[in-house]
Amino acid sequence: MDERTVNEELQLVVFTLATEEYALPITKVQEINRLVPITKLPQTPAFMEGIINLRGRIIPVIDLRKRFSLVLKEHTDDTRIIIVEIQGQTLGVIVDAVTEVIRLQSDSIEPPPQAFAIDSKYIQGVGKLDSRLIILLDIDRIFSKNEEKILQDMND
Repeated sequence: MDERTVNEELQLVVFTLATEEYALPITKVQEINRLVPITKLPQTPAFMEGIINLRGRIIPVIDLRKRFSLVLKEHTDDTRIIIVEIQGQTLGVIVDAVTEVIRLQSDSIEPPPQAFAIDSKYIQGVGKLDSRLIILLDIDRIFSKNEEKILQDMND
């Protein structure tokens, strides 16, 4: 068996939310931007911040702190919007800060423990890098079907 398929190297974009480090596969990330003015929309889920105009494209934006029911805090100069692709939809995700891009061997990733503060369906695994633990998000499973429909309607 080919060893590369057994121990694949993942390239991840690492960001912080509250006191934890999270990561997304770099293949899901289109770009990383500073926080820009966000236009609020009525009657959207609480975690939906609104929409932004990104070079002529209207992009829905969510706040991951709100999505994960974390304590809210003021945005800072480090706050970023990560533009991601989720099931064919382009979306902005607000995070506290983007810290680095890392390479992580797949064998250093373990399944998420069952007792997690956020719903473990959002979590692909927990990566170990030196003495750090990095939570790998499954961005494709972050929304319910109803929420996906709302996002799709915003993109149409």
